[in-house]
Amino acid sequence: MPGLAHPIAPGADPRPAALRALLALAVVFVLLATTGWTAVHRPEGGTPLRAAELAAWASARINGRPVPAADASPSTVAHFFAGLDGVQRARLAEAYPLVVGNLDGAPAATRYRANLLGLQQAGRVEEARSRDVALTPADRATATRRSHRFASLADPGRQILAFDPTGTGTVAEVFGDLDRARRVSVIVPGVDTDVITFERTQRHFTAPVGMAESLYEAQRAAAPDSRTAVIAWAGYTAPTGVGMDAATGHMAVDGAVRLKSLTTALPGDSGVALFCHSYGSVVCGVAARELPARVTDIVVAGSPGMRAQNVAGLHTSARVWATRDQGDWIADVPHLEVGGLGHGADPVSPDFGARLLSSAGAKSHTGYFTPGTDSVRNFAEVGSGAFGSINCATGDDACRHGVSGAERD
Repeated sequence: MPGLAHPIAPGADPRPAALRALLALAVVFVLLATTGWTAVHRPEGGTPLRAAELAAWASARINGRPVPAADASPSTVAHFFAGLDGVQRARLAEAYPLVVGNLDGAPAATRYRANLLGLQQAGRVEEARSRDVALTPADRATATRRSHRFASLADPGRQILAFDPTGTGTVAEVFGDLDRARRVSVIVPGVDTDVITFERTQRHFTAPVGMAESLYEAQRAAAPDSRTAVIAWAGYTAPTGVGMDAATGHMAVDGAVRLKSLTTALPGDSGVALFCHSYGSVVCGVAARELPARVTDIVVAGSPGMRAQNVAGLHTSARVWATRDQGDWIADVPHLEVGGLGHGADPVSPDFGARLLSSAGAKSHTGYFTPGTDSVRNFAEVGSGAFGSINCATGDDACRHGVSGAERD
């Protein structure tokens, strides 16, 4: 109406807020259309091995005692296994490897044993599928890749904490002694993570296994007397490509539930640091308010957002750290959330309030765990609880303000 218009401040955007939001949303869709991002879910593949075991587990008993439900709380599972002897634990692991190997709260050694058996069992199935002429050539090729991956994961000495071959699969591996560790670091990876991509020969340090190996070695170099362990955790179904699944939070919600279960169930009273890369930082952001107090640090690298406007919005007592390489393309993704699309504010922006770490030496979006980079050295300091040598992104000690210089065992 005439006379009710307000003057526009110099430099302000004259468009209504709703229009600006719609324009930002349009930018996201343009990116989806022009960068090859996909909007489809992964097809279900693999074998129903675990489903069959879950059905049998539901009525299983040992020495007359019913077993806990497969989705029982970690404390319930821990209490049950504490009442079993070594022989009884081994019997359950051998009879129901794909259930016992995924029970948060079960002893780590029991889970390692179960998952070795589960990997061998699933490997035999995939090897047979690779020769099945009734399958398409593409399905046979995938079965071959899966059988090779399962064989690699079943190598002697590997500590597989979780393994489920259903669909594209989930898996987790431990480096170090989880039972004796005073500090545990958990790698939470992003898109395109499954049982096949869990480790890579080429671009080794861009896959969860390589990330964890690099971090564990950096921790041992930074704090050789500290008792630490690192978990490469691909324990949730991650989006395929940077598509609609990656632009929303529904997969992160499921991942957050699983991450809470993992961190709650870790043995002893170890402190825990999360290292959340790319979409993994969305998982960590969604999980933050529900994580146990033992999670003392959340570190995000190359983050598209944590589905919060600032650190306070995460509702966590953990310290929140963030880093992003100057050449990381994730900086060009609009940091917004409209109708569930997008992940909110930029964690490296000053207003977000995270402690900013240097990532000098990292290259682009996948180089944060490359040995010799500032980022992995900083991650090692945080993971081992020794903060005195951290390099802040600002070139001073601002990110270390209020943090003890050493929290080593």
